[in-house]
Amino acid sequence: MTVQSRDAELGLDLPRSLFIDDVFEAAASGETFATIDPSTEGELGQVARGGAADVDRAVAAAKRATRGDWLHLTPAQRGRMLFELADAIAARRDEIARVETLDVGKPLKESRGDVDGVVATLRYNAGAADKLEGATIPLGRSVIDFTLLEPAGVTAHIVPWNYPLGMLARSVAPALAAGCTVVIKPAEQSPLSAMLFAQCCREVGLPKGVVNVVTGYGEEAGAALVAHPDIRGITFTGSVETGRLVYQGAARGLKPAVLELGGKNPVILFEDADLDRAVVDILDGAFGNSGQVCSSSSRLILHRAIHDAFLERLAHAAQGLTVGPGLADRDLGPVVSAEQYQRVNAYVEKGRGEGARLRLGGGRPQGLDRGYFVEPTIIDCVEPSHVVAREEIFGPVAVALSFETEEQARALANGLGYGLVAGLYTQDISRALRLAQDIEAGSVWINGWFIGGQQAPTGGIKDSGVGRERGLPGIMNYVQIKNVGIRL
Repeated sequence: MTVQSRDAELGLDLPRSLFIDDVFEAAASGETFATIDPSTEGELGQVARGGAADVDRAVAAAKRATRGDWLHLTPAQRGRMLFELADAIAARRDEIARVETLDVGKPLKESRGDVDGVVATLRYNAGAADKLEGATIPLGRSVIDFTLLEPAGVTAHIVPWNYPLGMLARSVAPALAAGCTVVIKPAEQSPLSAMLFAQCCREVGLPKGVVNVVTGYGEEAGAALVAHPDIRGITFTGSVETGRLVYQGAARGLKPAVLELGGKNPVILFEDADLDRAVVDILDGAFGNSGQVCSSSSRLILHRAIHDAFLERLAHAAQGLTVGPGLADRDLGPVVSAEQYQRVNAYVEKGRGEGARLRLGGGRPQGLDRGYFVEPTIIDCVEPSHVVAREEIFGPVAVALSFETEEQARALANGLGYGLVAGLYTQDISRALRLAQDIEAGSVWINGWFIGGQQAPTGGIKDSGVGRERGLPGIMNYVQIKNVGIRL
């Protein structure tokens, strides 16, 4: 079946080319790679396989754009263009959501929510574009000293596959608001929505070269982008292992890098926790997007007094979750790829082998013989030394440990190299605030999960990353401060 006929069958109409200097074009090599529907294991089509030569052209286009029409727009005009881009994406909400669901596997309702988040992110940053202000420095009457906030230049955005368009917007929107130009490298597992984003950029009239997209593999296009001498900043979200390589490459070029990496996020439930609220939150946090979330509630640290009662409630609720193809719009879709499917199942087997108990799930849902489907899974009787308690699984798998004292809970929460997010459920506000200061994480959520939005900075410490995204701190990643002094 040709790509065109497959597109007609699926209701798709989108390019699968690189987007450089406002033009969709093939890779210099002419090579392509397949993108796969994880719900069916069938091919969605071939996508341009960009490499170093294509990265060179994209960066050159972005560099030219830093001195073209984009430079001469006022911050307010940049903001208006971002508002128009948000409106263009909102107008294509259902189309973009369908493409995201086919490419990644997530239920349509989740994809629609992701598109809504993209629109909100663009609008937030659009509103901030003309509010980036410098400062005056008091040096006495004989000197006037002030700072200018200037665009960093050409920035690279290496996007993960779990929220392809959402994570693209999270870094690209503030970069554009600050006046930067961008080169985007979407994940090879989920490149299609980046093409729609490029279409929308062209539709609203963003100057050519301001936004460029190079699809391809990380070790080819991604590595070339990190190494390019004209890149002035890098944003990467992905695994710790790849993040270290990106950071090493950035260091060789003395380029700033913002990295959001993995998480094995602790959720501490004390004996006075509101279990009903916690079940709802953790059900979403552990199994939403099939657990493929850096900030998933994947490591449950439960007080012995409520351990069994909570897990019984959580398992009962998880049993009611439906699993199916993304377009069927169930509660869970498949994981993204055959590789991820094998990884998740291997961890479940490791847990069994180490003596943990499979309390729920652990296999393929009945009736789904094709596609990368994994049942919602809960593993308990887990010890801190177990692999499933220490390593990020990135699938619909929650593991449960127990504690008796606050000191034990703190030690368990801080006992890993990760430090992305953490959660606390207790009615004792003094204990909650005390632990919020003690827990080693970029975000601590109390009596809730996924708290915050476009306004709330997010990011990790330790192995979970460097820097902060979202909110006004997220925009500051893409400006440089220039000091100007005048002696009178």
